[in-house]
Amino acid sequence: MKELILASASPRRRALLKGLGLSFSVESSAVSETVTDTSNPGKLVEELARRKAAAVAAAQSALLPENKLVIGADTIVVLEGTILGKPQDEGEAHAMLSRLADRWHEVFTGVAVVEPSSGHVLSAHECTRVKFRALRDEEIRAYVATGEPMDKAGAYGVQGRGGLLVERIEGCFYNVVGLPLVKLASLLSVFGFDVWEGGKSDGGSLPLNHEGAAGGLSSAGTIGSVGG
Repeated sequence: MKELILASASPRRRALLKGLGLSFSVESSAVSETVTDTSNPGKLVEELARRKAAAVAAAQSALLPENKLVIGADTIVVLEGTILGKPQDEGEAHAMLSRLADRWHEVFTGVAVVEPSSGHVLSAHECTRVKFRALRDEEIRAYVATGEPMDKAGAYGVQGRGGLLVERIEGCFYNVVGLPLVKLASLLSVFGFDVWEGGKSDGGSLPLNHEGAAGGLSSAGTIGSVGG
């Protein structure tokens, strides 16, 4: 069984993998998230996921690479064509949540798997529609004061107190948390990794799921073509 490496410091992604009962290590990557074309959110998150996975894979290439698979992921929130990243401060978090209130938005997560031994990369993305309920200003201020919004795209975490802001979800719930599990399992299977065989019965539990899925699968070729 190949060893999994998560190229992300996100505690939410770690929790989702643990919930599947998978054994893995964590090697976060410090890569540039600057992109020139933001017109295609799905392509954007796949590119960033590939960058993160490829950076860690490159560092692992001399360390028994034939036994490893590297997973990268990136999540963004899109409101009427505008990308909402992580807020820089509480004021920006309040502004983001005010804009999202009583409206639909989309959450895109790109996921990539790199095999260091071959340099082969596969990536996919998921899109989930999320509807916020109407929010009072005091509710927004109270949520921002918890600190939960500060490290999350769109300034909320659906798996935490931010779930109180959400009225409806159409699509993959885990995608909103930060890792589309069905897409990830599909990618891993191409490399011969079966999540049912790799999982342990005492892995833990996953958050409540919401039915539905969307997104696409694409091949990025080799590490050398990452970002293309």
